[in-house]
Amino acid sequence: MTAEIIDGKKIAAQVKSAAAQKAVMYRQLYGRQIGLAVILVGSDPASEIYVRNKKIACEQCNIAAFEYNLPAETSQDEIIELIEKINADKNIDGLLVQLPLPKNIDEKAVLSHVSPQKDVDGFHAVNAGNLVLGNDCLAACTPSGIMRLIDSTGVDITGKHAVVVGRSNIVGKPAALMLLKRNATVTVCHSKTKELTRYTSDADVLVAAIGKKEFFTGDMIKPGAIVIDVGMNRENGKLYGDVHFPSAVQVASYITPVPGGVGPMTVAMLIENTVKAAYRAK
Repeated sequence: MTAEIIDGKKIAAQVKSAAAQKAVMYRQLYGRQIGLAVILVGSDPASEIYVRNKKIACEQCNIAAFEYNLPAETSQDEIIELIEKINADKNIDGLLVQLPLPKNIDEKAVLSHVSPQKDVDGFHAVNAGNLVLGNDCLAACTPSGIMRLIDSTGVDITGKHAVVVGRSNIVGKPAALMLLKRNATVTVCHSKTKELTRYTSDADVLVAAIGKKEFFTGDMIKPGAIVIDVGMNRENGKLYGDVHFPSAVQVASYITPVPGGVGPMTVAMLIENTVKAAYRAK
């Protein structure tokens, strides 16, 4: 068996195209562009690349990008003051604070000041809580993208065993909740789980988000499984996933590559959330 490759770039382009059409319609209806604000504190190279990609996506999708680049020595109070200013700006529909923040800044405190209505990253406690309750909300982008990738396979995951390896608030926990909502039977594992292979080898859907280069090999994967690789491990200028692709592709039925799988979907879902936030505010 050789797995079918899930093309994240292609699916992300479809998501952005649909969002772009809605953004054009919004401007026709309300007389202004949808706006997304991005706050970048400091000069982390990876963060700068992410922000640049988000700005390009905005340009492609008829969304106005408002970029705020702050020096690393900016105080927490100054960041919060800027967030409150953006919260009140009626020309800005979505706001994200690029993570990580400098070590002297309390990320949770800062993110708590982002208006839940503009929280297009889906990190605010209100949106996270609504996700738990199954209510409509601005949900975390990477897990939302993961679900679109799974949907693209056409496989009904009702009753299937989905194993999420990783328990972060950004990926693991919300992904588990979204899979539960789709009626999968969900197991959440993590770096402290004993006999991890016992769980992964029984997974009909494996979401690998443990943050270790090529950790999951083909012998840890159930034949015919859907494998979603969330890993982004950089080494010597090259990007590696959490899954050892050459061995996994021989076992799985569907698999995402790295790069070109989950990564493009995260930005695409951010754009979709921004458009959603704009319409919800009306």
